[in-house]
Amino acid sequence: MDADRKRALGGTALTVAALGVVFGDIGTSPIYTIQTAFNPGDPHPIEASLEHVYGVVSLIFWAVTIIVTVKYVGLVMSADNDGEGGIMALISQVRQIGDRVSGRTKLMLAALGVFGAALFFGDSMITPAISVLSAVEGTKTISSSMDSLVVPITVTIIVLLFLLQRLGSGAVGKVFGPVMLVWFTTIAVLGIRGITMHPEVLKAVSPSYAFDFLFHSGSTGFFALTSVVLAFTGVEALYADMGHFGRPAITRAWLLLVFPACILSYLGQGGLILDDPSATSAPFFRLMPHGGLIPLVILATVATVIASQAVISGAFSIAHQAAQLGYLPRLQVVHTSERAYGQVYVPVVNRLLLVAVLALVLAFQSSATLAFAYGTAVTGTILVTTVLFFFIVRHRWRLPVLLTLAGAGFFLTIELAFFASNLTKLFHGAWLPLGIAVVLFFVMTTWFRGRQLVTAERFKVEGPLQDFVKKLRTHDPPVQRVLGTGVFMNRGKETAPLSMRACVDHLHSLPESAVILSLETMPVPRIRPRDRLEIDALGYEDDRITFVRAKYGYAEEYNVPKLVRQIAKAGVECPVDARNASFFLSRVELKATDRPGMSRWRKRLFLVTAVIAAEPAESFKLPEERTVTLGSEIDF
Repeated sequence: MDADRKRALGGTALTVAALGVVFGDIGTSPIYTIQTAFNPGDPHPIEASLEHVYGVVSLIFWAVTIIVTVKYVGLVMSADNDGEGGIMALISQVRQIGDRVSGRTKLMLAALGVFGAALFFGDSMITPAISVLSAVEGTKTISSSMDSLVVPITVTIIVLLFLLQRLGSGAVGKVFGPVMLVWFTTIAVLGIRGITMHPEVLKAVSPSYAFDFLFHSGSTGFFALTSVVLAFTGVEALYADMGHFGRPAITRAWLLLVFPACILSYLGQGGLILDDPSATSAPFFRLMPHGGLIPLVILATVATVIASQAVISGAFSIAHQAAQLGYLPRLQVVHTSERAYGQVYVPVVNRLLLVAVLALVLAFQSSATLAFAYGTAVTGTILVTTVLFFFIVRHRWRLPVLLTLAGAGFFLTIELAFFASNLTKLFHGAWLPLGIAVVLFFVMTTWFRGRQLVTAERFKVEGPLQDFVKKLRTHDPPVQRVLGTGVFMNRGKETAPLSMRACVDHLHSLPESAVILSLETMPVPRIRPRDRLEIDALGYEDDRITFVRAKYGYAEEYNVPKLVRQIAKAGVECPVDARNASFFLSRVELKATDRPGMSRWRKRLFLVTAVIAAEPAESFKLPEERTVTLGSEIDF
């Protein structure tokens, strides 16, 4: 009984923590969705008539139900990759499909997925800007004199938010989770208050109102989709953040609290507008009596800060997975939890996002103008997810063709309508996320292709490790062995370390005891010391050259000097002086040429992207005074 109670309490705590990380974005959409729909400054304004209010609220209800509840929570989140979610998890599964699918098809789908990931990064830049701006703008309902302070307050809040990221999403969730619990309770109560003002608004739950508004109101219903999409911004974060808290916690939080609270808020705002059409300027805040506005604005501001957390942590997860799949350089990744593999903090991504978000706030200065840019990134990412998911459903899960096509066709029809509607705002700001996505798409695909070219050239330079060790025995002139222990860091056992080859080619010598060390991170939190090392004499027991593969858990930090002490006790073929060992790193100086494989400008982009790669010596905790970096120049 005690064990069951502990598990239940643990599940509850995880669910509350998920509220503070996963649902901030989609949970704060009620602040600006209805307001944007009836914004008189919109290029295609919607009149706040009875049929239009019913139509907008009905569209919101059914869009959130179908896309979030049915598609993502019910279907897409079942397609995890060892617990990880997001577009990169789908790309990984597509690449794992065997010969049943041609390589060209998998390459095209992977490219589509990378573009979807690039759109998500664009979303990760826009969400913090529009969310925090929309909440801070609520101060204008208290006093118009606050207008000039909106941008400075927003900038301050955003900087503080990004400084908090180093604590990790789990710690942030523990702080933010209870706040979001209060938030969803508050918006649900305010929604009920709005419904009591005009109870007939409950009729909007009927799909007939959404259908009539979309197909029988001319172009108004179609253009309304650009604001309706704001109700499910952040849905991709639910999937991308799945590695942080797991599917059960996210599902419970959505079905039991987030979904009902958001729908009540939308219905309540609709009821308020029907009761008082002038409330379209700020229907969310107008649901609160004037005396409670200050606490509500403060709570909304905190909630939108948390909204930003959802896409920021999702961006960390996707960047981490992209690096693992070869679409980004090896990044410095900090695992912030010993229990959950997906809870990561990526410093370079955090810094780049901060700069981008601040630039958007200072450039647009209002949530209304940013709203025009918002929907394109969201709907584009959702479309890509649908294509990849149903491809996996057919070719990996082996569901019947007709059932797969019917499911894909149903969701794609709805999502293409949203995407087409948002394209009508192309010259009003929708170009922004598309532009960001195109740039990031070229960066990621360029890195992937450049890495292939460099690996091929590097293999030619390094050569097979086994052949290298064999030739050392007959090398002319003979390789001199000098006193001491040398640890040569290497990527694996296939090729010889460039640093070792440089010692032989230029110094004609090697340390008396040579250890070739390769590090590998496993999908478990910790590795038992007795299971950490795999030792290979590379065919000769007397050459004092040993290959060691060291396995690490994801919650463990690399500490090579400490590892060498363990190797010394393991009884390898050569005596290891752990206290005075020298460490050799291989560094490749790349030079872009006109060789075929990739255009010269993309090769230069590859070299620029390499700047964000983590520094090996720092990652491995190598002592500077005993670390030597050797390598060679490679033309590619």
